[in-house]
Amino acid sequence: MKSFKNIFDQYNWDDTLSSIFSKTEDDVVRALHKPKRNLEDFKALISPAAKPFLEQMASLSSQITKKRFGNTMQMYAPMYLSNECQNICTYCGFSITNKIPRRTLTNQEILKEVDFLKSKGYDHILLVTGEANKTVGTDYINNAIQLIQSKFANITIEVQPLDQPDYEILKESGLYAVLVYQETYHRQEYKKHHPKGKKSNFDYRLETPDRLGRAGIHKIGLGALFGLEDWRADSFFTALHLQYLQKTYWKTKYSISFPRLRPHSGGLEPKVAMTDSDLVQLICAYRLLDEDVELSISTRESEVFREHIINLGITSISAESKTNPGGYVVEPQSLEQFEISDERSTEEIVKMLKNKGLDVVWKDWAYNWQ
Repeated sequence: MKSFKNIFDQYNWDDTLSSIFSKTEDDVVRALHKPKRNLEDFKALISPAAKPFLEQMASLSSQITKKRFGNTMQMYAPMYLSNECQNICTYCGFSITNKIPRRTLTNQEILKEVDFLKSKGYDHILLVTGEANKTVGTDYINNAIQLIQSKFANITIEVQPLDQPDYEILKESGLYAVLVYQETYHRQEYKKHHPKGKKSNFDYRLETPDRLGRAGIHKIGLGALFGLEDWRADSFFTALHLQYLQKTYWKTKYSISFPRLRPHSGGLEPKVAMTDSDLVQLICAYRLLDEDVELSISTRESEVFREHIINLGITSISAESKTNPGGYVVEPQSLEQFEISDERSTEEIVKMLKNKGLDVVWKDWAYNWQ
């Protein structure tokens, strides 16, 4: 069965990176003046040659975003259900190698966390678990979705990659979207950072969005973890992946996220640093490539940075996030997956957005699952 792997295997990482770095200012100018841009233009826009054009890129990105999405910002909140995990991931606080107390929320605890998030106004929720199939496999996730589906307009998950029939079961229960980050598209570096557990299977993870597309999931979220490898090459492969999916599963919506390595227990220093300027450049480049894709920024980033980029292309943000199971009310002091940088309350974020002329969107549609 055809999958993105067929296309991915035609590319070489080093050649791709060399192609990006070979782009000139003339290539950037051509890309900026085109009404519709392709992947070669995207290479130019993420290249070092584009740095002098950052202000122009930001202005264009802001205009395109406002035209397509208006003066709106979607709010969502992550809710961590479990920190059980059977993988070794060198960059994650939940890695099996970290000797931390493990816990998985019960139905009663899930509902307590939900009550807190509903009191804040959230109608879009992101359910997150570690990767432990026996503890938090399809049955557990399906139960959690069924437990809360009447309370939210939109339920998204970020859990271990599953088989197509599993996604079909979850969709039937009310699942709307799935986030699955490749972490890095560099096969050798991927293996170095995922030496043990199901996640060590690079190809299975790479083909997860294909299984999501075939299962008819409404929205698929892509991304790379910046810091594991060169952000420019990883971003190109994410864009390549996006365009393949859009062509193959054209009824599906897509989003891109921009996680940078954050400190955690037993933390990993980034191999390749991504500066704030680099991230601004990348956000704008994605918007100039695709005016429809949703772009999301989490509380990994600082207050100052989030306030500066909020009008440049981002369409959804989280606020007041906790990255530990039960972190809102059940067990606030347990170990987080990674450290939060923007720790402002939901109310403070809403005030900031309104001061910047944005309408806060809690719910953009509703669906009766009964």
